[in-house]
Amino acid sequence: MDSNHDIGKAGQKAAETFLLKKGYQIITRNFRKNTGEIDLVARDGDYVVFVEVKARKGLEYGLPREAVGRAKQKRIVNMALRYMAQHNITETDIRFDVVEVLMHQGQVYVSHIENAFTG
Repeated sequence: MDSNHDIGKAGQKAAETFLLKKGYQIITRNFRKNTGEIDLVARDGDYVVFVEVKARKGLEYGLPREAVGRAKQKRIVNMALRYMAQHNITETDIRFDVVEVLMHQGQVYVSHIENAFTG
């Protein structure tokens, strides 16, 4: 697992497995438009949850969650609005979560930050 793409795919799979075990229902994977992407869209009870997955092999560049700064949050919120318009989602509670995945020395560590930021 050398490329960032491979790390990202493995991280998203780990995040999805983690969320499914918590009872989330995955609605959409990799919602892409020319202005960005939402890794996962899920349902958690009454909430539609837009999930950003950040995966890394080590801590050389800090915790994965630290890569979700204000600019990235703004792109995710804008993509969520596009997703909701495209899928005619109205009158529902939404939330933005971050799932960080750290793959180190053959171990996979997953941390879920619910309501990580607001729109």
